[in-house]
Amino acid sequence: MKRSFGVAVAALLSVAVLGSGCAKKVEAAPRAQSGDNVAQFYPLAVGNRWTYRLNGIANKQVTVEILGQEEGYFVDNQKGRLAVDAYGLRDDKRYLLRGPLEEGHTWTNVVSVSSTERYRILGAGVTCQAPAGTFQGCVQVEGRNRMDANTTLVNTMSFAPGVGIVRLEIAVEAKDGQRTPQVLMELTGWHFADGQSGGRMAPAPAPAG
Repeated sequence: MKRSFGVAVAALLSVAVLGSGCAKKVEAAPRAQSGDNVAQFYPLAVGNRWTYRLNGIANKQVTVEILGQEEGYFVDNQKGRLAVDAYGLRDDKRYLLRGPLEEGHTWTNVVSVSSTERYRILGAGVTCQAPAGTFQGCVQVEGRNRMDANTTLVNTMSFAPGVGIVRLEIAVEAKDGQRTPQVLMELTGWHFADGQSGGRMAPAPAPAG
């Protein structure tokens, strides 16, 4: 049975769609610190902007812009909160990308007593594509959350070095392994505060007032 989870940019940055509850614990198992390496896969600076096409529809786009910093996190216009620490890229509930950046590396976020998010790096140093272009040296991550005995929510993110998330796919996986797509977000353009840019950005929003 197809389930609808709605399109929310918060899902792009916090992967909130993977869990129905609030995360209570972020795994902190001892591993080599790799924050500097992970940082290049999501440039964080006030003024950085990314535009995404939703579900393959050219005129259905959303722009994510970092507006400021708060309590150690970079905050964007979609209420996303991100930071890079010694272990990886995280929001205030979970790690989205965690080193070492090697194929097969896994980590876990406990959502509740009966619900756990499990992440795995599907590939490192791979090529990924989006309307904004072809990107080399990407890292692809899969997050899985078992919703019930027959359904798993699967989130797949592709991170490009020096750019950020270039593709995000959300699907519902049935017990037999068949997947039903729910959301597809593809990068169409980006513009950073330091002047770097690529692809085609949506027009900047007009100033309030």
